[in-house]
Amino acid sequence: MPVQKPTQALDALQSGNYSPVYFLHGSEPYYTTLISHHIETHALPENEKSFNQLVLYGRDTTMGEIVNQARRFPMMAARQVVIVKELQELPDLRNEAAQSLLQKYVAQPLPSTILVLCYQHKPFDKRKALYKTLEKNAVVVESKPLYDNQLPQWVEQLVKEKGHTIHPQAIHLLVESIGNRLDRLQKELDKIVINLKTTEEITVDLVQEFVGISKEYNVFELQKALTQRDILKANKIINFFASNAKDHPLIPIIAVLYQFFSRLLLVHHTTQQTEAQLAQLLGVNPYFVKDYMQAARQYKLAKVIQVISFLRIADLQAKGVAAGSMDEEAILKELIFKILH
Repeated sequence: MPVQKPTQALDALQSGNYSPVYFLHGSEPYYTTLISHHIETHALPENEKSFNQLVLYGRDTTMGEIVNQARRFPMMAARQVVIVKELQELPDLRNEAAQSLLQKYVAQPLPSTILVLCYQHKPFDKRKALYKTLEKNAVVVESKPLYDNQLPQWVEQLVKEKGHTIHPQAIHLLVESIGNRLDRLQKELDKIVINLKTTEEITVDLVQEFVGISKEYNVFELQKALTQRDILKANKIINFFASNAKDHPLIPIIAVLYQFFSRLLLVHHTTQQTEAQLAQLLGVNPYFVKDYMQAARQYKLAKVIQVISFLRIADLQAKGVAAGSMDEEAILKELIFKILH
């Protein structure tokens, strides 16, 4: 079978189409959890689960037990479900005999069993014979982290599925504060939605209230202060970050600013001038194009190139390279001073 995208596998499951074997792997755990949870919740009616649904954990089982359970026939039901979570912690997973055992089962699975194998937090080695057998006979889904420019659309779609809309600024604040951790983004959105009225839009204020992001002191506001070259506001924000260092680690802040100034470099080099063209080029909502145009007027091309160099140096210092006696507070303050002056 061809390797499926997470959304393809979910669409098939939501249509009631189940396969005998699922192999879910990859460095992004969100879809592995989502797909396995859907099968665990919907594949069997409640009255059949006690006898015909089994959840195993890699560290507490063996390959032999997994295969034996998969070969068992359901009791007074059309099928059974066997879900193995954290397969990567299976003690004998790297044993060739154990892999061969699973290969034999996957090549001829029991039609009345749905076997779900969750190999989490990293991709499985595609060179292995076991993977090739899985790829040929099972539904294989690899979950990869989303790129930064894919996150806003993902958030917007998730909110739409929950029956709401979300303001572009609210998306930006969520993504810049949380990053590409899809499970955390979903949890924070669930927290907001629970407190919403029927058709209320998710706004920046709601994100700040329910996610616990400071209204005045966050990386989004720091970026805005830099865009406007507001020295006083920028210094207030970085002083706040310094006094709450645990909640505002340096490396993610540098990453956000690096992305902003990298996009600013594109603005200076492009001949495209309409908001729609620039939004597509930058991979942002058209709502934010005016911010980049304003920043381009404040930061000429030579300065943008210089700032990107400053950010690279700060990133190395934050990771302990050539930082000397400087701590994160000193590195951030020096970086912001260099950007603004």
